[in-house]
Amino acid sequence: MHSLHSAAAQTVAVIDFETTGMGPQQGARATEIAAVLLRDGEVVGTYQNLMRSEVRVPPFIERLTGISNAMLAQAPPAEQVMAEVLDFVGEAPLVAHNAAFDRGFWLAEARRAGRALDTTPPDFACTLLLSRRLFPQAPSHRLSDLSAWLGLARDGRAHRALSDATLTAHLLARLQDELRTRFATDLAGRPADHALLCRLQRTPRERLAQALGLSSHTGARQLSVKAG
Repeated sequence: MHSLHSAAAQTVAVIDFETTGMGPQQGARATEIAAVLLRDGEVVGTYQNLMRSEVRVPPFIERLTGISNAMLAQAPPAEQVMAEVLDFVGEAPLVAHNAAFDRGFWLAEARRAGRALDTTPPDFACTLLLSRRLFPQAPSHRLSDLSAWLGLARDGRAHRALSDATLTAHLLARLQDELRTRFATDLAGRPADHALLCRLQRTPRERLAQALGLSSHTGARQLSVKAG
C-alpha cells in the first residue's frame, strides 16, 4: 500500500522504531517499526512489523518494550521489513516524536535494505520540538506524559511501535489544531503542513510569530494570551 495524496490534503507518515539501543552508530538495530498515515487529522493507513536483525535485545530493553529475542527469531528479516515500510510510506513527508532518534534508524536500516537515502535525506517534523514551542508550560514533553497532559488516549502499550506511532499521530493533529486556532486570522486558511512544521520546530519560541509570517506585535500578543 502506498501513501494517499490529494490536492486538498497532505498525507504524512508518522514513524516509530523500537530498537536494541540508543543509536546505529553504537551498533544498535531496529526491532520493530510502525508507520501511521495521517490525513486531515485522521488515520488512513497503518503498517507495523517486528524486524529480525540477529542483534540480541538486552534484558532491560526487553523489559521496557516486551519484545523478546524469541519473538524476533520468528520475525521477518529487517531488510525485508524496511523495504516494505519504505514502499508503504512512498513520498509522504515524515514525522516522529524525538525525530533525531528515529531518523537515524530510518537512514541506517534503509541503507541495509539497499535503499540508501543519504543523497536526499528526508526532513522529519518532530512533535517533541514542536510541543516545546507550542506548549512550554507542559510538565513533561515525553510522549506519554505530554499526551496524558493534553488528554490524548493511548491504544496499546507504551514502547511498542504502533501504539507510540498512533499516539504521535494524535499529538501531531493536536499540534496542527493548536496552530490553526492560535493563529487563525494570520494563517488565513493556509495549512499547518509539513514544511511549516519543519520551519517552526527550528524556530525559537519567541520568534514563532515571525516564522509564521506574522508581525512581531500580533504574534507576541497571541502567545502571551495563550501563556496566561
